[in-house]
Amino acid sequence: MKTTLKLLFFTAAILVFSACKNETTTDGDGTTLESSTTNDATTEKQGQAFIENDESKPNVLQIAIGSPDHTTLVAAVQAAGLENALVNAGPLMVFAPTNAAFDALPAGTVEELLKPENKEKLAYILKNHVTPGNYSKDFLKKFKKLGQANGEDVTVEVNGEDVLVGGAKIIASVPAGNGIVHVVDKVILPAN
Repeated sequence: MKTTLKLLFFTAAILVFSACKNETTTDGDGTTLESSTTNDATTEKQGQAFIENDESKPNVLQIAIGSPDHTTLVAAVQAAGLENALVNAGPLMVFAPTNAAFDALPAGTVEELLKPENKEKLAYILKNHVTPGNYSKDFLKKFKKLGQANGEDVTVEVNGEDVLVGGAKIIASVPAGNGIVHVVDKVILPAN
């Protein structure tokens, strides 16, 4: 394990240093000047979310990206800059609203939230869909409330076999490498 971590660190260090380009020039009086420029591609998308790995079980973000029913959620996660938060070791439970759940919001809501000036508000709403843990739908029946990543609590209700989290019904569950994705039928809006 330590060897793997050292190799990963060494590889990352090489990539960082290779992305820099040192240029040597001289000024008018013959003095040597050195400058360093960084490749823009390395600063654009950084972090664990952008590492490709075909061998591990997909994480919660990769599951959402691979789902045709969650394109709006993925666009929102990207607009809020939360990709790296969803690939951490977890365990994480993500309550993932479908595209239809976002479509059920008042007209123009999603478009407004996706604007750059609303990034913090969007992130706050999305964090209301994430909680630590890796609990099945049946195990969630034992809870009354869940503490979400934005600091708010959402209620858990049981109606027969249905489990509702913050008023959103769990309609499917997909195990992930760093937790579980519970597909829900509504966007769970924060109380504040």
